[in-house]
Amino acid sequence: MKALMMRGAGDAFVTDVSKPVALPGEVLLRVRMVGMCGSDLNTFRGMNPMVTYPRILGHEVAGTVEDANGSSFKVGENVTLSPYTNCGTCASCLVGRPNACERNQTLGVQRDGAMTEFLSVPASKLFAAKLPIRQLALVEPLTVGAHAVSRGQVSARDTVAVFGCGGVGLGAIAGAAFRGANVIAIDVDNEKLQIASSFGATHLINTREAVLHDRLQELTNQLGPDVVIEAIGLPQTFAAATVEVGFSGRVVYIGYAKEPVVYETKLFVQKELTILGSRNALPEDFHEVIQMLEAGQFPVENAISIVGSIDDAPDLLHKWNAEPGRFTKILVDLD
Repeated sequence: MKALMMRGAGDAFVTDVSKPVALPGEVLLRVRMVGMCGSDLNTFRGMNPMVTYPRILGHEVAGTVEDANGSSFKVGENVTLSPYTNCGTCASCLVGRPNACERNQTLGVQRDGAMTEFLSVPASKLFAAKLPIRQLALVEPLTVGAHAVSRGQVSARDTVAVFGCGGVGLGAIAGAAFRGANVIAIDVDNEKLQIASSFGATHLINTREAVLHDRLQELTNQLGPDVVIEAIGLPQTFAAATVEVGFSGRVVYIGYAKEPVVYETKLFVQKELTILGSRNALPEDFHEVIQMLEAGQFPVENAISIVGSIDDAPDLLHKWNAEPGRFTKILVDLD
């Protein structure tokens, strides 16, 4: 069967690999569609420190059950999946937060991924949903943003500012809007901001066209947002989150800053901030996103930039690398 393999930085190719067999407790899926995310681009660029080569990419999956293997799932049922593992014995697992498992191995990162025609995965990692295949492939990236919303304890009384309108940021915007919050989307790309508006953002700020602090103060009656979610991973946005959030506010970091961040630490104490990290997602985040999409409130397909075949995938990675701002979400159709 075909698979998209990374041999090394900049070296993506389609190859043949053996079809898997479902082991006890596993379900065999026919993979229908796989999304590409920023970690795939970093792997292509050789900038993902958690990846070893060669590696099959892919962890944003829509599939159809090919062999239920004695599980509660049915042959022909459409599913998405949680691409993470958890050891059950580390500190995070022992307190019920397996998404932050110390020994996590994500599909397409620490282990071979889902950009193949068939995939065998534990039944416990699957989620059935009555959604179109394209939307099923968007569930996992949306859950990462939704988990950040959960970490920030966002409610309908909050004003939430989200830095970044890529796939993960859009998940945070949609998740916060689904909870009834007033959402402010922040980016440097007007096209992405318009997509954020369709995902539930009430206000849009292009920081190339407006002064961020002044506009946030104007939109929040000089109080600042109750919650700031950082989904970019730049030192300047990491620092800006603590500057712009209101007193007694919550800051949630999803992005990874690749350089040291300089903070005005007095703000941590002066504002009595709650500062949180957010990693991966929990099963309840998958259920919430599926519920959100099944409600039909968000035109999530607006975020899809291009759909190609697995044979197109190497060329799509080269194009994404050359023009990263051109793409929000790339989907690979394995049908």
